[in-house]
Amino acid sequence: MEITFLGTGTSMGVPVIACQCSVCQSSDPRDKRLRTAALIETNGKRIVIDIGPDFRQQMLKEGGREISGILLTHEHNDHVMGLDEVRAFNFFYKKDMHVYGQPRVLKNLKERFPYVFAENPYPGIPIVECIPIDKKTMFEIDGVSVIPIGVMHGRLPILGFRFNDLTYITDAKTIEADEFKKVKGTKILVLNALQKEAHHSHLTLEEALEMIEILKPERTYLLHISHRMGKHQEIQNILPPNVFLAYDGLKVNV
Repeated sequence: MEITFLGTGTSMGVPVIACQCSVCQSSDPRDKRLRTAALIETNGKRIVIDIGPDFRQQMLKEGGREISGILLTHEHNDHVMGLDEVRAFNFFYKKDMHVYGQPRVLKNLKERFPYVFAENPYPGIPIVECIPIDKKTMFEIDGVSVIPIGVMHGRLPILGFRFNDLTYITDAKTIEADEFKKVKGTKILVLNALQKEAHHSHLTLEEALEMIEILKPERTYLLHISHRMGKHQEIQNILPPNVFLAYDGLKVNV
């Protein structure tokens, strides 16, 4: 199994428009962060987690090969606004795109993109099949088992996902005990860490490290990183030896 970090930035990306901070002005390519998304590849299948506004650019970098489905963690813009780009996959692979999300998320998607789900759709729109999922039920995508994990993004219940020894969680602030059990034993953990300062709906760096200390995975990769975190290399230098700042394009074998 392999995970590719398609994007590792926040809803505004890094650099932030008009910002003159040292991170946004950095020449280190690891400080250039598209909106957070990932590609999971296993047993010849490819699954994308989240399709934000940079989805087209991210898929072009990965060669545009066929994907088996799209998992949505939640409905915020930086995780769903690339839906229209699904059209290209419809055109070239001659099939609907399966999109998996909580019922609330799928309802929001239909409200946000009404033309995609119209009864008499305009020719050339994305062809999408919405498949509801919830935190209680494991499911499969083309034979790949997925364990959904309920986490709280502030007051919003969203989903993380576990694929065997890989667990992917973004935009979390808290995880209830029953859901936390699903993460235990994972070897590779992907976890959000927004910045050093307190935030109402995202884990800080300190909070993420505390969670990692409890779970004790072999390796952890941090993502959904704000320009307020600091430069990539400066933060990497102060992290524990088995914790890494992810960066766009990073590929990790599990």
